[in-house]
Amino acid sequence: MATSPKLSLNSGSKLPDPTMYRSVVGSLQYLAFTCPDISYSVNRLSQYMHMPTDEHWKAAKRILRYLNCTSSHGICLRRENPFQLHAYSDADWAGDTDDFVSTNAYIVYLGYNPMSWTSKKQRGVVRSSTEDEYRSVSNTSSEVMWVCSLLRELGVSLPQVPTRDTQVLTRFNKYFVANTS
Repeated sequence: MATSPKLSLNSGSKLPDPTMYRSVVGSLQYLAFTCPDISYSVNRLSQYMHMPTDEHWKAAKRILRYLNCTSSHGICLRRENPFQLHAYSDADWAGDTDDFVSTNAYIVYLGYNPMSWTSKKQRGVVRSSTEDEYRSVSNTSSEVMWVCSLLRELGVSLPQVPTRDTQVLTRFNKYFVANTS
């Protein structure tokens, strides 16, 4: 999704018939379950279903063009994989200029393989970026606890407690670059 101009309720002119926009964005919502790379963009576009504009429609078509050009891409699950659980989270404090609600996101990896991810708006307005980050970390921690519980129920034990390790991201980037070149 293009970072500028930033989409808002008032950007562009109202579509005369929003049926096609709603149909396309509705279909993209289902596709976002298996394509985490479009989940944020689809989330943003779905916020304008009640009153889409031509700018929103252009952004939806941009996602369709992206999907057309990346149809051979996908989530690559690797067999050679360290058996460690890692999670990353981020928050966009008051990033929405329409209602100033923050967006939280996280992704949970088992080794180099993504297991769970989300990107969604918070329910209320937060007072500071610190509170926003705290909520994001709290949501991520809940998801990690759920994944650990699921693995235990499946009879899988982790060799170490999930931790936040900045070196893991560096190792992941080196591994990804080495195996995709």
